[in-house]
Amino acid sequence: MSKELGFIGGSGVYQVEGMKIVEEREIKTPFGTPSAPLTKLDYEGHQFWFLARHGRGHTFTPSEVNYRANIFALKSVGVEYLVSISAVGSLREDLPPTTFFLPDQFIDWTKGIRKRSFFGEGAVGHVSAAYPIEKQLQDKIYQACLSANVSAKKDGSYICIEGPQFSSRAESELYRSFGASVIGMTNVPEAYLAKEAGMAYATMAMVTDYDCWKEEHCTVEEIMKVVKTNTTMAQEVIKNLVPLICEDLFSFEKENAHAVMTNPDKIPNSRQEILDVLLR
Repeated sequence: MSKELGFIGGSGVYQVEGMKIVEEREIKTPFGTPSAPLTKLDYEGHQFWFLARHGRGHTFTPSEVNYRANIFALKSVGVEYLVSISAVGSLREDLPPTTFFLPDQFIDWTKGIRKRSFFGEGAVGHVSAAYPIEKQLQDKIYQACLSANVSAKKDGSYICIEGPQFSSRAESELYRSFGASVIGMTNVPEAYLAKEAGMAYATMAMVTDYDCWKEEHCTVEEIMKVVKTNTTMAQEVIKNLVPLICEDLFSFEKENAHAVMTNPDKIPNSRQEILDVLLR
């Protein structure tokens, strides 16, 4: 199976002039149904997969997203390079709205509701999440942002909260005391599952507001105006990014290569079939 590029994010990703739908594929996984059918797109001869994280029409809250099904479905069609696009709040003065932030770390502040591993039920495995972002992929996103004249900054932590409510002022100040740079609701366990699936993963986090720590209260309506601007900029970045990646499918270390601890003779057939997809 060939190595494929994938994007996961909002539907604005593929509403780009010159981008054509090649295929739509309904996929059922051992972990349930993904948020939406997978869409294969073509841009100037370069093909890649897209998945709407929150479903078409934005029907799933961050807590309701089936992260395992999403990542497994993408891996099953050969995706090894996964770009995550999401909206975030800024926890730093130097990351104003319309900045595209490329984190290199995550802090999991969710509440234990989300299924966060493919392992279990007879197949034990441990994958390092020490460096959840693939730096080569991050560098390509950064280059694509600069080429599109989009303000971008690299490195720092994305703290992921459960949501769907935004933070209280006290919580926002607490997260700032952690040294976190941005706050969002979707990239964990998504990033860690991508590591378990042997993918190169990187995030393009689009800043919409200053959360609520700054004396600038934002309404949802105001945030959505920034989201619209960010989406337009993201489309320009994607035009640059797709050929950058597709023309250089770089090598990277797969953290899942030696993850499985269970004796192969003890792994149930149903779990082995899952491992065959994750480890290929």
